[in-house]
Amino acid sequence: MSYRARRFWALVLLLVGMPLYIALAVTVMNLMGRPHILIELAVYIVLGVAWILPFKFVFRGVGKEDPDAIGDDHPR
Repeated sequence: MSYRARRFWALVLLLVGMPLYIALAVTVMNLMGRPHILIELAVYIVLGVAWILPFKFVFRGVGKEDPDAIGDDHPR
């Protein structure tokens, strides 16, 4: 996947995918009832890390300069 495509999909995932995932996680936790606070915290931590694992390749290197750019005259 090209650098520009990774940047685009990373933005889509952060602006659309993450809020949907948060709503899903909160809904699932509400369906479970109210567990002990430490169990609830552990579940939220696991869910907070688990969403990114399938998309790790999309975010890798997005915050760095475009490796395919030639010279300083490329658009940013």
